[in-house]
Amino acid sequence: MPLRVLPLILAFLVSCLVTGFATSAADKRPDKPNVVLILTDDLGWQDVKCYDIDKPSPMETPNIDAFAKKGVMFWQGYSPAPTCAPSRCAILSGNHPARAQKTHVVGGAPPAPISHNSRMMDPWYSGRMPENELTLAKALQQNGYTTGHCGKWHIAIDHNAFPQPLDVGFDFTRSNRGSRSSMKDRLTGFATTSDNDPYRLDENGYPFHQTNEDALTFLREHQDEPFFLYYATWLVHAPIHTRSQERLLKYAKRLGIDPANTPTKETPGQLNPFYCAMVEELDHYIGVVFDYLDKTADPRWPGHRLSENTYVIFTSDNGGMEGGSTERYTDNEPLARGKISAMEGGTRVPLLIAGPGIPAGVQTDVVANGLDFYPTILSMTGTPRPADKNLDGCDLMPLLTGDPTDSQLAKQADDSVRDTMVWHFPHGSALESTIRIGDYKLVRNYDHIANAGTAPLELFQLYDSSGGHTRRVDLEEAKNLADQMPELTAEMNSKLTTALTEMDASYPYYNPASRDPLPNQEKVCTILSHVVQGKRVMFTFQENGTRVIRADLIYTLNGGQRYEEWFRTPATLVNDHEVTAEIPNGTTHYYLNLIDENQFLRSYPEVTGKKKKSFADTAISTKNVAATAPKQSATKRKIDRNIPFDRWDTDKDEHLSLQEYKTGLADGPNLNERFKRFDRDNNGKVSREEFVERKR
Repeated sequence: MPLRVLPLILAFLVSCLVTGFATSAADKRPDKPNVVLILTDDLGWQDVKCYDIDKPSPMETPNIDAFAKKGVMFWQGYSPAPTCAPSRCAILSGNHPARAQKTHVVGGAPPAPISHNSRMMDPWYSGRMPENELTLAKALQQNGYTTGHCGKWHIAIDHNAFPQPLDVGFDFTRSNRGSRSSMKDRLTGFATTSDNDPYRLDENGYPFHQTNEDALTFLREHQDEPFFLYYATWLVHAPIHTRSQERLLKYAKRLGIDPANTPTKETPGQLNPFYCAMVEELDHYIGVVFDYLDKTADPRWPGHRLSENTYVIFTSDNGGMEGGSTERYTDNEPLARGKISAMEGGTRVPLLIAGPGIPAGVQTDVVANGLDFYPTILSMTGTPRPADKNLDGCDLMPLLTGDPTDSQLAKQADDSVRDTMVWHFPHGSALESTIRIGDYKLVRNYDHIANAGTAPLELFQLYDSSGGHTRRVDLEEAKNLADQMPELTAEMNSKLTTALTEMDASYPYYNPASRDPLPNQEKVCTILSHVVQGKRVMFTFQENGTRVIRADLIYTLNGGQRYEEWFRTPATLVNDHEVTAEIPNGTTHYYLNLIDENQFLRSYPEVTGKKKKSFADTAISTKNVAATAPKQSATKRKIDRNIPFDRWDTDKDEHLSLQEYKTGLADGPNLNERFKRFDRDNNGKVSREEFVERKR
C-alpha cells in the first residue's frame, strides 16, 4: 500500500467513528424532559366524551378523547378540593388545602355569618398561597427549567392580588381572558371572519383565543430548553357563552333547546347549548396545543418531535359546576352534586397522563389526586425532592411506567401504599369533610340539622374491588350505609378526625346570633373589656356556662385598602376570663375571636363587613389605643361584676379569701397587692360590696 494512501484511510476511519458517535449522541433522549400541565376550569367528569357513562353526552371532545388513548386514563381521578383556588394552591404547593388553611376561594376575611339566619359560619381561611412557598415552579427552576404560566391564576383573594406568577417561580406569565371575555349579549355579537375582529373565526369556525395563543408563544420561545408549562384554561367557567354562532346553533338543534330559553337550575340533564359549545371550544384549543407538540421538531433531540420528550397532564380544578341561580350549566349525573360540594360530583374529575415511558391506551381504576402532580413531576424531571418540604401526594411515576392498573404502586413518601384520601370543605351550605378508604366513602355533615333529611354521618360504598375486579356499586352516593355498618362508620370517622387533626384543620363555627335557636346558644361568653398596652392587647370576658377553649386575633396589615386581607394568629387564654395577644407589626385593624367548647364563635367587635365594604370599618383600629368596653346597661354591668365573685367564692360565705382570689385568677403577679386594694377594711377578706365597688 502506498504510504500516501494511509493518511486518507485513517481520516476515513476517524470520520466514521465521529459520525457514529454523533449519531449515537443525537439519538440520546435529553436528560430533562418537558412537562405541560393543562388545568381546565370547572370541567366535569361527564363533560368529556371518553368518560361518558350511562346517558350519552351531547358534547364532542375528539382531541381530548384521542389524547386519552396515548397514555393512561384515570377513571378515579380527583381534585384536591371542590373549588378552584384551593385546588390550584394545592397543586402548585403540594400541600393539602386543610394543612394550608386554604380551603375555598377568596378567603382572608374575618369569620362572620352570612346573615342572622345562618346557623353556622365558615372558619377563617387563608386568602392565598404564601409568597415564600417552595412551589413546583420554584423547584423546577432550581433544576434548570424555564417555567411558564398562561391563563387563569387565582391563588389569592383576587386574580390580580399578590402573589402573582412571577412571585412564586414562573419566568413567563400571560393572563389574557381572550374569547372568554364577557359578552354584552350572548345572543348577538358573535365572532366573524373580518380581519379587524379581535375574535375572528379561524378556518374551522372557532374564535381566536388569546389564552391559547399565549400557550403556543411560550412553547415557541422555549422549545430549545427544558420547559414546564402550566396552562390554566378559563374554559369552561362562567360566563356561559360562546362567540361561535355556528356551534351554538349546532347544539341548540341537537338538544332541541331555544338559546333564548335555556333550562333552569332545577332541570336535570346536559341541555345547555352554550355550555356544550364551550366544551367543544375547549377541546379545539387543547387540540391545537397537542398538535403543536406532535408536529414540532425537538431542537434538543434532532429527528424527534417535542411530544416524544414531553409529559402532558390533563385534568380539571374541580368537578362540574352544575348551574347558577337561574340556569343549569351541566349535569354530573350519576355523580352527586357538583362544584362547591365534597361529594363525588364536586371532586371527581377527568385525569389523563401521557409521555415518555408511559404505556398508551391504558385505563385504570387506581385512585389519583391533583396533590400527586408535584411529587410526580419532580420524578418525571429528575428534580430532587426538596428537603424538609411537606408533600401530601404520591409520586405516580412507578405506577405510570410500571403497571398503571396496580394500585399497590401508588405509594406515599414513607413507601406505604395509599388507600386513603381526605377532602375538607367547611364552607357555604355544604359544610362537609369526607374520607375515602378503599371502596368506601364517609361524609361528615357539620350542619345536618339545617340540611333537612341529611344525617350527621353518611357512608357509601362506591365500588366493590373484591376478587381483583372493580365493580361499580353506588357512584350516586344514594344509599347511606351508616346505620347498617356502624363499626366501619365509627372507624372511618375516627380516621377522618385523626387526619384533619394532624393537618390542624379549621372547622365551621356556630353563630351565637342565629335566629334559629341552637343548643347552648345562651351560654356563649360575653366580652367585657379591651385594653391596649404597647404591642400587647388584653381582653376580659365572662363565661356564661360554657368554657372558652381557644382565642385568635384576626388582623390585617392593609385595612381599608384594595385587596384588604386578614390573617390569624393565636391569642393566649390567661385564665377563664382574660385573654392576651401580641399585635403583629404593621397591623392596622384587628378583631378578637373566642371559641367555646360547643364550637360557638364570639367575635369582638361583631363583624359586619360585607362585599364591597371594608371589614376594617367595624374592627379595632391600632390608631386608637384607649381602653374600650362593649356598651352595656348599668344593670348588666352590675350582674357581670358579681359573676366572678360568685364563681370564686367557693365556700359561699359572701367573702373572698386571699386563696380564693388567687385560685380564681389562676395565680399571677402582684396578686397580694391587688387583693389588698379590694380589702379596704384590712380584715383579710373581700366582701361582695368591696369587690363590686372596686370593680367599678
